[in-house]
Amino acid sequence: MSVLASLQNAFLRLFTTRYVPHPELRTFLSRAQTQEDPRAKATVAVLDAIESEQAFGVPLARRGIQPVYLKIDNRSDKLLRLQLVRVDPKYYTALEAAGMNHFSIVRRLSAFGFIAWFFWLILPMLILVPFKLITAWRANRRMDDCFRESAFRLRPIPPGGTAEGFVFTPLDSGTKVVHVSLHATGDLLNSTTGEFAAGEVSPPAVEFTFSIAVPGIAADYLHRDFGMIEKSETLVDCDLPKLVTRLGAMPPATGNERDTRSGDPVNLVVIGDFETILAAFAARWDESETISLKTCWKTARAFLLGSEYRYSPVSPLYLFGRSQDVALQRSRLSINERLHLRLWLSPLRLQNQPVWVGQVSRDIGVRFTTKVWNLTTHRIDPDVDEARDYVIEDLLQTERIEASGYVDGVGECNAKAPRRNLTGDVYYTDGKRAVVLLAKNRTAPRFVAWS
Repeated sequence: MSVLASLQNAFLRLFTTRYVPHPELRTFLSRAQTQEDPRAKATVAVLDAIESEQAFGVPLARRGIQPVYLKIDNRSDKLLRLQLVRVDPKYYTALEAAGMNHFSIVRRLSAFGFIAWFFWLILPMLILVPFKLITAWRANRRMDDCFRESAFRLRPIPPGGTAEGFVFTPLDSGTKVVHVSLHATGDLLNSTTGEFAAGEVSPPAVEFTFSIAVPGIAADYLHRDFGMIEKSETLVDCDLPKLVTRLGAMPPATGNERDTRSGDPVNLVVIGDFETILAAFAARWDESETISLKTCWKTARAFLLGSEYRYSPVSPLYLFGRSQDVALQRSRLSINERLHLRLWLSPLRLQNQPVWVGQVSRDIGVRFTTKVWNLTTHRIDPDVDEARDYVIEDLLQTERIEASGYVDGVGECNAKAPRRNLTGDVYYTDGKRAVVLLAKNRTAPRFVAWS
């Protein structure tokens, strides 16, 4: 590029607002997932930060927006309508998402700092300000058009028809769960008689649930080779009575790396393959990043500011001679208010399904301690049974439990004579372990017992 062309481009960038989306780029389709039944076929893909910026011409991820691509083929003989609230109840409309990314003249000029304001005071430069205003206005109009034309249009899909487009959802990393719910629609009035179509029963909705990996975080389980763990152990396939006996003999509590002290109770058992676990929990729980300088800094910043860090690393606890294989968390208002869930792959199997044993507790604050290097730790709610039962209730809400019950665990202790974990927090419990058999798809539970 010649010097003149470079100067011309620099001039255009400084005194005009350019908007160059590329909606024709469809690299995300290589990761698309498809599900189908006799009535409909659905294809879903989730754009990462780079793809969304390329397609829409603005950094959507910086505004906390994540486009989800949907394509629906109606194979039924009725009109089908997508329920957007089921995709994500906090979705943004097309113009709302565009408006959040509109170019602001004041913001763009202030980004140039002192030099921009210096030139602003020079009278000849004032002639160029209208160009900036006009081109920004035109860019924002083009942005509105791009978002509106790319969005999934909320209207009935005719029999044999196809609809596709983007739904603008809040940003998620790790695993994103997308629910596609299609409802049959019809006319309220009978076209022949002109009367209300009373007595007709609507057919059941078409339901698909997608669990899609989204690049963006270094989840802790990515460093775990579950195949190698299985090869290093003697696997034991159990029927239900044998599984109950074996689970009762599992270690009662987690420990430190040398296994010289006891920690939090092992109060949870989850049965299902790893993909099913991620799918079941990802709708409400977040994955945890590995511990690194970057994630430690993000954690410290969230701690100091009292803000949320959804994927904050989880401190290691040990079972079977290793730290947790996967950690999940459900954050609330700040990093100091979370539920932590740790799981270890055990050598047990139930009808060839992996059995994971784990620990769940609820953080309710921060306190000083001499037991860790940074002199602070999260304080857990001593009623650890509440966090354990929360998991069951949460999975029931998302309809991912096939059956659940309880087996013996750490043993009972009450608030008058509690036990302590590795950092000195007290806890009390009825001593039971919750056992959850996960469903691969959303379903009504066959059996749920409460302790």
